[in-house]
Amino acid sequence: MEQQIVPKEEWLEARMALLAEEKKLTRLRDEISTKRRQLPLVEVEKEYRFQTELGERTLQELFEGKSQLMVYHFMYAPDWDTGCKSCAFWADNFDGIQAHLGARDISFKVVSNAPLAKILPYKAHNEWTFDWVSAGGSSFSTDFGVSFFEENPQTGYNYTDKVLGQEMAGVSVFVRTSGGGVCHSYSTYSRGLDMLNGAYNYIDLAPQGRNETTPMDWLRRRDDY
Repeated sequence: MEQQIVPKEEWLEARMALLAEEKKLTRLRDEISTKRRQLPLVEVEKEYRFQTELGERTLQELFEGKSQLMVYHFMYAPDWDTGCKSCAFWADNFDGIQAHLGARDISFKVVSNAPLAKILPYKAHNEWTFDWVSAGGSSFSTDFGVSFFEENPQTGYNYTDKVLGQEMAGVSVFVRTSGGGVCHSYSTYSRGLDMLNGAYNYIDLAPQGRNETTPMDWLRRRDDY
């Protein structure tokens, strides 16, 4: 859509009207964030184990002394040659935030089903620094709604009955209890991940926006453009 060129006064009037709508959205986002933090917890009863660069670790050990753990579910199946290009786009946006999250008592991990022998070279190629661990051989990714390898899974993606693929993306959040246990507090999938992608939010400020025929049809890994 071609935009009009107008006098500055007319532009400012339109901008102030939009600012009022943006402030409504900000207040609504704050309200929803408060409700998200107040969600009840579900105890994690299974003993999940992960392969890390430092050896095998339990879910509790991934907290590394923090009271909160945030996991990005990176789409990378055991038989794939590379990780998902969409998840790589997200990874380019969250690499380097670990120190800031750590300062707020949050441990951050990336988890995939692929073995470390595939994960680590791919991580090195992209020069990422975040901790990336393998959940291969466990039901972790299935239990938290991002892997669908069973023929007839009980639930689908994003709290629906739809299965869109064997591997999907998501974020899950866990907290440690005072007794040393672990609880699941939140997971989000699909468009719920948009707010975690800084590049997308910058693109949304530009006149052409995402300009997508279908979601992410333009996207490449950053060294493939």
